[in-house]
Amino acid sequence: MLKYVSFFRYTAEAWERMVAKPENRAVAARRLIEEVGGKMESFYWMLGEWDGFVVYEVPSVAVASAFSGRVTSSGLIAGIRTEQLISMDEARTALEMALGLASVYVPPGAQGEWRADYDVLGG
Repeated sequence: MLKYVSFFRYTAEAWERMVAKPENRAVAARRLIEEVGGKMESFYWMLGEWDGFVVYEVPSVAVASAFSGRVTSSGLIAGIRTEQLISMDEARTALEMALGLASVYVPPGAQGEWRADYDVLGG
C-alpha cells in the first residue's frame, strides 16, 4: 500500500457547521479511507496555514486521487495538498538504486559536443 499525507483547509461554512454541531471529523475520514480499501494512521487539526492533516495508506494513486476528489467536491474544503510518503526502507532502496546509476548518468555540461540529431529526440 502507498502512504500519503493530506493537508486540508476548511471553508468558513464548514467551520460554522462544526461549531454549531461539534463532531469528531476523524471518524468521517476513517470511514471514507476504509471504504476505498485503505487504512488511516492519524488525523490532526493544527494551527497555521492548514487546518489539519490526515496520514493514510491506500492501494494506489488512483484511490488517493478519488479520496481527495470526493472530499474536495463537498465544497466544504477550501484547499487540499496531498503528498506521497516514503518509508526509510524505501528511501534506502532508492538511494542504493541511485548509486547503481552513477556510472550511466551524464550530468549537464558533461555530455560532450552537441549533435544536430539530438534535436529530433524531443519530438
